[in-house]
Amino acid sequence: MAIPRLNEPPGKPEPYIIPPYAGEAITIPGTKSVVRILASAKETDRLISVFRMDGVTGDPVGFHYHEHAHDVFMCTKGRMKVSIDDQCRILGPGDFAYAPPTVIHSPQLVDPIVETIGLVTPGDWVDFFRFISEKYDGNFTPEFDNRNTMQFMFPKFQEIKAKYDVHFVPHHKGADVQEWSEADSKIPPGKQFYYLKANTGPRYLLGGVLSRPFITTKQCDGQFAVASIESSSTYGDSVLSKPFSFAKVHQVYCILDGSITVTIDGKDNIVASGETVFIPAGTKISIKFNDRYVRFWSYSSGDALETLVSEAGGPCDNVIIPDEPRDVDAGKVAETAKSIGMTI
Repeated sequence: MAIPRLNEPPGKPEPYIIPPYAGEAITIPGTKSVVRILASAKETDRLISVFRMDGVTGDPVGFHYHEHAHDVFMCTKGRMKVSIDDQCRILGPGDFAYAPPTVIHSPQLVDPIVETIGLVTPGDWVDFFRFISEKYDGNFTPEFDNRNTMQFMFPKFQEIKAKYDVHFVPHHKGADVQEWSEADSKIPPGKQFYYLKANTGPRYLLGGVLSRPFITTKQCDGQFAVASIESSSTYGDSVLSKPFSFAKVHQVYCILDGSITVTIDGKDNIVASGETVFIPAGTKISIKFNDRYVRFWSYSSGDALETLVSEAGGPCDNVIIPDEPRDVDAGKVAETAKSIGMTI
């Protein structure tokens, strides 16, 4: 099938492509930023929401926590300040931060131009953004919106707390910005807040497909996973060239470098840098890497590509994709696929 290109998610779980800087665009008054929703509850059976947040230097959102929601923060351009519990880091492109439920946190865009991608689960939490925001139909962000954000939200605090699982902690004193440490190059074994420095952490290789997980289902009670998936057209076919599907897992691929071809029912669909493609559970696709270097961030509502690569492949010493792919153990691929509900 030809995957439709849409400016907003369609409100149901079907494949679609979002062009660069599109998505359901809304702005929280006074934040000088725009949330662009790429996938939310109606597309993912309420499991996850994935969104961009683009803007200019602004005030912090305010310290808060969620009883149930998990928050992920990642930059693609510029820098953002993320305070979590008693820690604080400045995130640049490729850096990662995770705030699990009940942990106090606050993000802030700190560069003149900042582009980020976030994930939150449960997926209907993104309705909080819709509740406190206004529609935005401009090009990038309302740079000169100087309204007082907290004053705007104050009359809605009780409803925000009761309906949207946002609990503000106005007297919390966050930590000063701290340097990145050796601990920020490792993913913890279980659920806790953490930061991960760009291009550190574990790496895995399956044939010519490299995965850099930012977070796996082991760190978030099985709720979701986020990984950088990288490869090259020079390798030829990969394990993802054969049609595959996940029975229960929804996937969002945000393309950062190069392009991929996603094939459904014999129809090729090119997804280029800056674009996002949504693949609902049960959809049979194949992926071709079109350029010498291709990178996309994969957001999934459970074990998906990152688990296939890590368990059917193995650890990789390369910081970047290698010149030659590894041999693939077809039996191990089949075994791993079966264990995660993947059909190849």
